[in-house]
Amino acid sequence: METTETFESLVRAEFTPKGTYLNTASNGLLPARTVTALHEAALLRAEGRPLIPLFEDVEACRAAFARLAGVPVTRVAAGASVAAHTGVIAASLPAGAEVLTAEDDFTSVLNPFHMRGDLKIRTVPLDRIAESVRPGTALVAVGAAQSADGRIADLAALRDAARTHGARTYVDFSQAAGWLPMDADAYDFSAAVSFKWLLGPHGAAFLVVPEDFGGLTPVLAGWVAGEEPWDSCYGPVAELAHSARRFDLTPALFTYAGLRRSLDLIEELGVAAVHAHDLALAERFRAGLATLGHEALPAPGSAIVSVPGLGGRQPELGRAGVEVSNRSGNLRASFHLFNTPADVDRLLDVLSA
Repeated sequence: METTETFESLVRAEFTPKGTYLNTASNGLLPARTVTALHEAALLRAEGRPLIPLFEDVEACRAAFARLAGVPVTRVAAGASVAAHTGVIAASLPAGAEVLTAEDDFTSVLNPFHMRGDLKIRTVPLDRIAESVRPGTALVAVGAAQSADGRIADLAALRDAARTHGARTYVDFSQAAGWLPMDADAYDFSAAVSFKWLLGPHGAAFLVVPEDFGGLTPVLAGWVAGEEPWDSCYGPVAELAHSARRFDLTPALFTYAGLRRSLDLIEELGVAAVHAHDLALAERFRAGLATLGHEALPAPGSAIVSVPGLGGRQPELGRAGVEVSNRSGNLRASFHLFNTPADVDRLLDVLSA
């Protein structure tokens, strides 16, 4: 784990926000090294130089995410969105299969199942999802941390319940990867986008599958899904990749060039240190809210804090240089490694006015 001094010096070297940015749950800030890599990648195209280094960035990102997720790199597919990954999982289910989901979870982890039209979708409150797994449940799909209010799913209880009843599990780590320690090996499938807490550009997402692929068919496979991609450019792919790369989508090369450097930073800082930093700021905000007579929605251990009734103040906060979100009338603030106690105090000052 990095010392506090090293943590702060690394962060100061990478981020120069112009205001008080407390909206990582929507989009993370790009580190300076990432911006540089994006510029260098664009120059490759502009100058007509070979793009092979950009494909090497994709593999470096795959390996870095595998380390963060705690799984072998052979289990990680590189794609573009959680919705696309969810669609592959949804396509694998037989007609009539029951999918258990949480109320008001993020659309990308839900909608592809609904679009099938022939699945039984059962929705329950998040705090009841583990107890709601039953015989006949084929799959449980849930976000590790809820986008709207930051609540963290009891994934250990869900895993145990699913194993008891023979259900598979699908966990969306989009609002967790980068600040909340991950153990993707505990679940059948998991996914995450890269542009939030992983601090990458838009256009990259990862899917973790079992070693035996869990019965998935790579229905979106193109040439990059071949065991020998450059020999798979014409006609049907003769031999799919022997690893999870068979579920890859053609990569947004600039995105992965930048993301490689963002993931490097996360690893240099260490998720444990980022976790402690982020939660300390969230708790500071919760305590400050109490002095103002407000109470956040319950979300123990979360870096996302949602406050009922204050969402309407988002435009006012924006004019004051404080970036937060309005989610269904709730003010949502999300704290990450580039934030400081001064950022929390600035938000509280504006709210107190």
